[in-house]
Amino acid sequence: MARPKIERKIRCRPAYSCFKPNGVPMKQLPRLILASDELEALRLVDMLGLQQLEAAQQLGVSRQTLGNIVARGRHKVAQALVMGMALELVTDPPKNTEE
Repeated sequence: MARPKIERKIRCRPAYSCFKPNGVPMKQLPRLILASDELEALRLVDMLGLQQLEAAQQLGVSRQTLGNIVARGRHKVAQALVMGMALELVTDPPKNTEE
């Protein structure tokens, strides 16, 4: 049985739900899904320029886990750009706090 995924502290929501090559209908494109934690990790490390340890603390994960998340996210972005794929930005549904 796999370990349960630690809840991440996501502070960014994408402005759009996907990015794709211009002039190609979405239904004709292969798709890659960029998870909300991957987008947040890329924002913290690549856009804001935080060190991985500080970014990991903000995301609520270990530094090693953050490194793995950043590597996955960068790979997906590079693959989408180089191969002309659509990149879908997934946001996690809001948690129901009423119990």
